[in-house]
Amino acid sequence: MKTVVIGIGHPDRGDDAVGRIVAARLRGRVPDSVSVVEADGEATALMDRFNGASNAILVDASLSGVPAGTVQRFDVTRQTLPPGRLGMSTHGFGLAEAIELARCLGRLPDSCIVYAVEAGSFEPGEPLSPEVAAAADDVVERVLTETGRSG
Repeated sequence: MKTVVIGIGHPDRGDDAVGRIVAARLRGRVPDSVSVVEADGEATALMDRFNGASNAILVDASLSGVPAGTVQRFDVTRQTLPPGRLGMSTHGFGLAEAIELARCLGRLPDSCIVYAVEAGSFEPGEPLSPEVAAAADDVVERVLTETGRSG
């Protein structure tokens, strides 16, 4: 059983970098059966990352109206993501749409978890806000637990 962890976001746009930061912090800390990758969120590239994986964990920034730094966990094998709030690419086709397309094409892994971290700022050149930085640490620990490794 292969697991892939995909950290999604733009590395130079404030809180949008949270997925990539989580991925970077996980490298070398997950079991050998887990691959950790970073992605910009482009839909077809995300679906390609699912190839050969029976389990996927995705981490991305969200805008849902809850306080910055709030972490929401979705099991997308059991429920759909709220559209338009996660990982919107420049082409208007975001994470929720990519997951639903993968589901329709039979390419969604048997287990697929999304961690959505509520963002506060997407300003170019800015670091993570303190709330999102703390949430990133929380998500790292959650992913380590889900992949069979503790902190």
